[in-house]
Amino acid sequence: MAIFSVIGRRDLPIRGEGVYLRASEMRDYAEWAEVREKSRSFLTPWEPLWPIDDLTRASFRYRVRRHAEEMARDEAYSFFIFREEDGVLIGGLSFGHVRRGVSQAATLGYWMGEPYAGKGYMTRAVRAACAYAFEKRGFHRIEAACLPNNEPSKRLLERVGFKQEGYARSYLNINGQWRDHLLYALLETDPVPINPPSAA
Repeated sequence: MAIFSVIGRRDLPIRGEGVYLRASEMRDYAEWAEVREKSRSFLTPWEPLWPIDDLTRASFRYRVRRHAEEMARDEAYSFFIFREEDGVLIGGLSFGHVRRGVSQAATLGYWMGEPYAGKGYMTRAVRAACAYAFEKRGFHRIEAACLPNNEPSKRLLERVGFKQEGYARSYLNINGQWRDHLLYALLETDPVPINPPSAA
């Protein structure tokens, strides 16, 4: 944890338009558990099965510790997303499976609480986080995958500038089933789209 406090928090929080992102802390537990529980039916179709103890304080404590250790080891970067105007926790975002060497790549994942979905927060959070990943963490490539029927996620990725690169059969186990996914990627050299404000 000491290593993380020096390295992982040095250039945080990540600031975006109307949102900011920072690493999770134990003080976030109650708010995180509440938004996840209220959004359970909304998130279930798009996520792996939740463990029985997923929303417990002990599970959250383990999650905070694991995320800090992963960041300190440059293995993954996990953040909570907060609304700038009132500091409310609205979702989460991560860069996992960090590969260095000749790859300099990571995999993007994200979730948004149901009350805050479709309002543009995630689009702005992903834009800010990807800029951070390229500029501060030195990534060359950010990959993402989404279910073919997840239209909001497809629109979000394309709005931010991700390009569809492929189709992976039985790629991830989502809600208890192996599901096909569309594969996307964003390169540090890709142009930044200039789009009118829109919900995502």
